[in-house]
Amino acid sequence: MNNDKKIAGLYIRVSTEDQAREGFSLPEQEKRLRAMCEYKEYEVYKIYKDAGISAKTGNKRPAFEELLQDIKDKKCNTIVVLKLDRLTRSVYDWENILKFLEENNAYLDCANDDINTTNANGKMISRILTSVSQQEIERTSERTKVGLAGAISSGHIPSRTPLGYKRENKKLVIDETMKDIAIRIFKLYHNGNSYQTIANIFNKEKVLGKTNWYDSTIFGILQNEVYKGDYVQNKKTDHPTYYYDVVPPLIEKEFWEECQIQKKKNTRSFKRHLTYLYLQKLRCPKCNRILGGKATTKKNGTSYYYYYCNDCEFTIKESQIEHSINSIIEELFEYDTVVKQTLLPMIKTKLNNPKDDLIRELNNQTQKFDRIKKAYVNGTFTLEEYEEERKIVETTIQDLELKIKECNDCEELQFTKEDILIKRDINYINRLVYPTEYQENTKCWKDLSRDEQAEYLMSWIDDILLSYDNEKLKVLKINFRNSFFDDLCNLFVSGYVDISRIAIDENNNKLKVRYSEYLPNETVLENLLRLRQFYNVDYYETVYYNENKMIRFEYVDGRQIVRCFPVDEEYSKLGIICINKEEICNISNTNKENVFEYIPCRESDNVFVMKPLSVN
Repeated sequence: MNNDKKIAGLYIRVSTEDQAREGFSLPEQEKRLRAMCEYKEYEVYKIYKDAGISAKTGNKRPAFEELLQDIKDKKCNTIVVLKLDRLTRSVYDWENILKFLEENNAYLDCANDDINTTNANGKMISRILTSVSQQEIERTSERTKVGLAGAISSGHIPSRTPLGYKRENKKLVIDETMKDIAIRIFKLYHNGNSYQTIANIFNKEKVLGKTNWYDSTIFGILQNEVYKGDYVQNKKTDHPTYYYDVVPPLIEKEFWEECQIQKKKNTRSFKRHLTYLYLQKLRCPKCNRILGGKATTKKNGTSYYYYYCNDCEFTIKESQIEHSINSIIEELFEYDTVVKQTLLPMIKTKLNNPKDDLIRELNNQTQKFDRIKKAYVNGTFTLEEYEEERKIVETTIQDLELKIKECNDCEELQFTKEDILIKRDINYINRLVYPTEYQENTKCWKDLSRDEQAEYLMSWIDDILLSYDNEKLKVLKINFRNSFFDDLCNLFVSGYVDISRIAIDENNNKLKVRYSEYLPNETVLENLLRLRQFYNVDYYETVYYNENKMIRFEYVDGRQIVRCFPVDEEYSKLGIICINKEEICNISNTNKENVFEYIPCRESDNVFVMKPLSVN
C-alpha cells in the first residue's frame, strides 16, 4: 500500500439517545463522510457501522474493532469520522487510539473537528475536545443518577413488578389479590421449608393456576428487599445504592431479616423423620454453640429426645427443657391463639381496612373476566387457553370476595385493644370456674402434635440460653423472634395484655399472678363493668411494693386473684380484680356455654359474637 495515499475506513456510530437527533443518523453520517473523502481525494476502503452503542469505556464495538484490525493489516491507513466523540468520549481511550495510530503509521480525519494527529498541537487539541466530551457524558450520567434517585425515593422502582405488588401511576403499590401468596412464601421459609419444598407445594396446589414454580423463583422473592419496603439499586455490583422505605412493605423488616438468617438453618438435613422441638434453639451452657439433636426409640415405639454438644460432651433430655419452660410456653400459646391469631389481626384489619382497594380490584377482575369471555367468543382464545385464564380469574375473585367478607365481619364485630384484656380475663375465670368445660372448649399446648408444637416454637423463639450446674438445669434467657415478640411487648407496655409475675403475700408466701401495666381509671372501670356482665368479680386496691422484680402486697384471704395492675402512673397503688370460687357466679346475661363463645360489649345487657378461637 502506498504510504502517501490515504485509504479511508469510514467509521459511523449512533448510540440509543443519538438516533433521534437530527444529523446523527447512520445514513446522514455516511453521506457527509463520503462527500469529504471525495473532496480530499481519499480512497474509501469500507464503511464501519456501530448502531445503538455508546462510546463509554468498556463498551464492545465490533465494527470499530474490525477497523483497527484492518489498519493493522494495512488494508487502510486513515480513520474518517464525523466528530471526535463518534470515536470516543474517554480521555483514556483517546490516548490508546493516538498510540495505536503512531505505531501503525495511520491517521485520523474528522469532518466537523479540525483534528490533525501528525503534530503536537493537533494532538493537544484532540485531547481538549475529548475531555469536553468526557465531561459532557459524565454530567449527563450525574443528572440521570440524581433523577433516578428521586424517582426511586418517590416509589418509581425501575425493575420488574414483584409478586404481591402492582403499578399505579408507575409506582409500586400492594396488590391485595396477590399479597397473601408472597407473605405465605416468607412464612413457609421461616418455618424451615426449603426453596424447592415451597415450589413443590405451590405446584401441587396450582397456585395462580401455575405448575411451573421453581426454587429459583422462590429464592428471588425471599432475597428481594422490596418486600420490607426498601430497594437496592445495582445490587450485583461492588457499589450498590440502598434506598430505605420507598415502597409499602408486605412484611416487617425484622421478619425479612430473620428469613435471611434462616438460610443457615434451612439445609437439606434440617428436615428429619423425627421432630425435635428445640432443634437449632438450645445453646450449650459451656461453649454457647447450638446443640445438636438425637433420639432413641424403644420397642414400644416411644421416642426419647436429647440435645448434645460433642465438644463439651454435654447432653440434656428434652423433658428437662419442657419442665423448665412449659408454663411459659403454655402462656405464649394462649396469647398466640387468642390474641395474635384472632383478635389482633382483626384489630389491625380494622385500623388499616383495605376494603375499598379490595372492592376496586374485584371490579377490575370482574371486567377482566368479561374480556376473557369475549376473547373466547371472538376466537382470540382457544378453549384450553380460555379455561386456564378463567380458572385464574375465578380463583382471584373468590379470594377477593372472602377478604371483603372478612372486612365486613371486622367492621361488624368492632374489636378493640380493650377486648384483648377482657377476653383473657374471661378465659382465666372460665378455667377456674368451669375447668372441665374449659378443657373441652379450648385447645391447649398439650393437645398439639409434635410437628405443630415445633412449628410454633420455630415462629416464637430464636434461641434459649442455659446453665447447668451440679446436674441442675436452668434456663437463663429465652430470646424471642422480633416478629412475634414486638406485638406482645407493645400490648403489654400499653396495658392491654398481661404476663405472669411472682408475688409475695402478707405471709411471705410466693404465688404466681397475672400482671398488666397501668391503664387510665376510666378504662379500668369500663373493664370491670363488662366483666360483671358475666361474673361477680370484686375489686380492691392496696399498697404496691415492687422489690427484686417481685410484687409484694396484702390481699383478702379466700379469693382468687384474676389480675393485678398499677392504678396510678407513680406505681404507688395496686388494683386487684379477684373472684371467690366458693360462691356461685351470677351469670345474669348469658349461660355457661356463652362464656366461651361471647365477650361482653360496652352497652349493658348486650353481648356480641366473637369468632371461633380454635386453632386451624
